[in-house]
Amino acid sequence: MKQDVNGTWAIIDRATGFITMVDGSLQVGLDRDAADDMVDLLNKLDRELMGSSKH
Repeated sequence: MKQDVNGTWAIIDRATGFITMVDGSLQVGLDRDAADDMVDLLNKLDRELMGSSKH
């Protein structure tokens, strides 16, 4: 997560350094709680996908 100059938050992909896109929407302009929740969800999905590729 990165706070924008206007006080809202954006979700940045650590691997690419780019703003994350979910279902065609850039994850910008979020309040802190929404951004934090989205990061938690994306990290969970990433762990699940990485775990399923090991089998």
